[in-house]
Amino acid sequence: MPEIAIVGGGIGGLSAAHELVDRGFDVTVFEANDRFGGKARSMEATAHRKPLHGEHGFRFFPAFYRHVFETMERIPDGEGTVADNLVETEQTLIAAVDGPERVATSATPDSIQGWLEAARPAFAEDLPRRDVAFLLERMLYLLTSCEDRRAEELDEVSWWEFIDADNRSQEFRDRLGYAVQSLVALRPQLGSARTVGTIYAQLLFGQMNPDRPTEQILNGPTSEAWIDPWVEYLDASGVDLHLGRPAQSFELDGGRIDNLVLADGERVNADAFVLAVPVEVAPSFVSPELAETAPELADIARLDTAWMNGIQYYLTEDVQLSRGHQVYADAPWALTSISQVQFWSDYDIEGRGPEAVEGVLSVIASDWDTPGIRHDKPARECTREEIATEIWAQVKTHLNTEGTRLTDDMLVDYFLDPAIIETDDGVENTSPLLINTVGSLKHRPSADVRVDNLVLASDYVQTNSDLASMESANEAGRRAANALFERYGVSDRAQVWDLEEPAIFEPFKRQDRLRYRLGLPHPAEVTQSLRSVSSRLLGSA
Repeated sequence: MPEIAIVGGGIGGLSAAHELVDRGFDVTVFEANDRFGGKARSMEATAHRKPLHGEHGFRFFPAFYRHVFETMERIPDGEGTVADNLVETEQTLIAAVDGPERVATSATPDSIQGWLEAARPAFAEDLPRRDVAFLLERMLYLLTSCEDRRAEELDEVSWWEFIDADNRSQEFRDRLGYAVQSLVALRPQLGSARTVGTIYAQLLFGQMNPDRPTEQILNGPTSEAWIDPWVEYLDASGVDLHLGRPAQSFELDGGRIDNLVLADGERVNADAFVLAVPVEVAPSFVSPELAETAPELADIARLDTAWMNGIQYYLTEDVQLSRGHQVYADAPWALTSISQVQFWSDYDIEGRGPEAVEGVLSVIASDWDTPGIRHDKPARECTREEIATEIWAQVKTHLNTEGTRLTDDMLVDYFLDPAIIETDDGVENTSPLLINTVGSLKHRPSADVRVDNLVLASDYVQTNSDLASMESANEAGRRAANALFERYGVSDRAQVWDLEEPAIFEPFKRQDRLRYRLGLPHPAEVTQSLRSVSSRLLGSA
């Protein structure tokens, strides 16, 4: 069978390797880091014989994921599969500094009252009724738009503008404008209405699907619960795995990849190559000659990234907070967290050092440009220690409003993502996250590019899941494998799923498809256009 060299051992690269080796291909994977898994990998966080683990950030598996789940079901782990390591959450704690705490259920509703509670983010009592009505109009606009209109029109307007956030109430901006930023890598003022609106709808639909858990997490650190068993399966299946072997460039011959050049100078020859490196690394592989052969590869450099990195606090107590995630509504650094140990059924935390640790609070910061409450400067301008103390202060401020949950005496140690590196002016991030910005869809290549023996497998590839995530990377790996199957005549393709939306909207999408082909606007566009014109007129008066 053909020899395939995969550059990058993150989720995209491992997914492609999985599909390829299962169909008999000869696969080699080169990973620059000392562990496989990319941003999903766990790292040893403490200097002990059995260390605790730290991560880039906590993992989150919403109901609309399909590709990752199916892959997990095919990875043996003990007497079952990796999919058995998924645990359903039950609640999301929304903590505030200036208001009462709220607890939203994340369990699938099983009663009429439960269905009403599930819809509460859109119909909360503290939102003005006109804002709720407008949100319904905007979501119906999106859900009844055909795919071409979404890709060519709604991708060119921001979610912020689409929901008219500047002219809505502050409660609306806080609740709906930033709701999607809490757990996924989207920016409401930068992301397109197409992407942000679609993912927001998927999160809502996911909670209302009785066939799948609303959201799940792993029952241990990601590498132990998922990546390590995956690598063991690939190794046993014949994949040649290389850690600590960064690649440097491609050598071309007549519009084809001739060799992969590793950083140590070694040249690797293969029948085909899979580029599965992250978005900030990929442009270094796109030489002028390669860009001339496949111009879409040059557009990767035009994609944007943002910072969304995590820190783990190791505590003397297992402070559980809620059976799920916590959202810190008033945190200037857009914080979310999860108290991990309550879910880690197979992780022996007592047998790891330091001995005093009983709990792990994993926190993700999504805003690195807003001044904090303790150091009065954005995270980008802080030292690593200042970042740790600032996030701790913001979390305590939220959680201690109705009693003392966290104290400084509980804190044993912390582990900040090592991708955050100190500089003379603050910190830099060597592992930023792709963000979907207005108009960026046209700059994202497909997995099958115009090079005879090259395919792409990373979350910047155009996918149905359309989000910088493990799901999108897995789907991209499947698409890369399918492109190779097409070239080599393999009929057994990797399955790729569309995002599911309620069938009730299909007739309206078909009608809009005809309207779009005739050059007619969506019926709901009129109200948005009138609102925008009114806003401009009032602004110039």
